Amino acid sequence: MVRRLWTEDSVTSAGENFRVADSTVVPRIQVRGDRRHPKFYVGGASEAAERVAATEADVQLFWGEPLDGVRERVDWLKAEPGTGPRSPAAGIRPADNDAGQGHQRTLAVGQQRLLELNERGDVLDDNLYTAPGKFGGGGAGTTWLVGSAEDVARSLHKYQDLGITRFVLSDTPYLSEIKRQGDQLLPLLRG
Repeated sequence: MVRRLWTEDSVTSAGENFRVADSTVVPRIQVRGDRRHPKFYVGGASEAAERVAATEADVQLFWGEPLDGVRERVDWLKAEPGTGPRSPAAGIRPADNDAGQGHQRTLAVGQQRLLELNERGDVLDDNLYTAPGKFGGGGAGTTWLVGSAEDVARSLHKYQDLGITRFVLSDTPYLSEIKRQGDQLLPLLRG
């Protein structure tokens, strides 16, 4: 549906959860080379989200998880019948700290997986720290790759060996961290 809206005029469609009638996206998305529309990224660790990703997404987003879990998920995506090529991406980032806001949230499957990782230990694989997730408040899960640029690059190469093609890396303060990643980490990943 989204791809149709990006590429066609006057789209009419009705699904179980949404419908559009005679809809056109304006302004039109600019075609770049043979790409008629942006890549479609899907996140989520529930069975339903993974089925959608396997059949519809150009990129399936994962949290930063231990290599064995990532290998299992990548293998499943590759084996899922009727799917085209997919590019998995791993996100490793700091926790959103909303603790103390006085409300309970239902945990998403991915968040629950990250909280369960912490039960396996504060550090998994070589330098995947799980402890930040337990301090995120309200079930916000996260993991960090911690170490020198060389340590982090070595870990990211291991994810690449499993088929991960993109990484979403962030930390705070954002401006200084993105500069540090660009100056120290990216040259190691390109080489």
